[in-house]
Amino acid sequence: MPALKRTAILLISCPDRPGLVSSVSTFIGNHKGNIVYLDQHVDEENGAFFMRIEWEMDGFELSEEQLNSKFNLEIASESEMTWQLHYNDQPPRAAIFVTKEGHCLYDLLSRHESGELNIQIPLIISNHDSLKQVADRFGIPFHQFSINKENKADQESAEISVLKEHNVDTVILARYMQILSDNFVNHFPNQIINIHHSFLPAFAGARPYHQAYQRGVKLIGATSHYVTADLDEGPIIAQDVIRVTHRESLSDFIRHGRDLEKIVLSRGVWAHSQRKVLVLKNKTVVFS
Repeated sequence: MPALKRTAILLISCPDRPGLVSSVSTFIGNHKGNIVYLDQHVDEENGAFFMRIEWEMDGFELSEEQLNSKFNLEIASESEMTWQLHYNDQPPRAAIFVTKEGHCLYDLLSRHESGELNIQIPLIISNHDSLKQVADRFGIPFHQFSINKENKADQESAEISVLKEHNVDTVILARYMQILSDNFVNHFPNQIINIHHSFLPAFAGARPYHQAYQRGVKLIGATSHYVTADLDEGPIIAQDVIRVTHRESLSDFIRHGRDLEKIVLSRGVWAHSQRKVLVLKNKTVVFS
């Protein structure tokens, strides 16, 4: 298999105006960058422009430091751009948070081990020890922080310290059954990815599939989203549904739901890891 070429990825959002695509692509081309991906979107309601552009670093004339300064000076400042610069050989460093359910954890670790997810996983954090053997099996350090009402603030502070120590920039809640405080969320804006069943708010609580089964629903869904201070109302990254019928048992409902949770969470993590997501207020632009 040929070696993966090193690329730079630029994510841009700014007020819409003529010539933005041309000015950015011309800047890259003038410095001998070979563009391999370009996608853009205009949100007409908000007058906002979004763009993802990727180019090969082989032959590119600017160093990383020069690229940052020159792009900001020559392009970004004049156009009031908010922008992020990433490189494909510097993947997100993601901590996975779990409790007792292991289906999403197993799925993420398997996809990571097979090379499907371009992320680094320096640690797994849990409020129980139930899934420690899974972390051990994959050779990933496991940190347990038991949490109750009295110690929640202190334990979250300890978690944040461990995450900073390991240079974690992404948190994946793989069926983590604790509500994160606003303080924790504010340390990782648009960097915490959660998965939940799409029944919310109709079937809130710990047993959504039991409620859905009793109501005889015909669709089961799942949603991955960024976490905000508003519980389960953050910007949505990915969603999917599966049809069910009256012939399905409760165990079928739960099995279908868990399958969807795994798939939709992995899709959200994949889009995030590929630097394909930009947030507009409480919505996302997810590039193809």
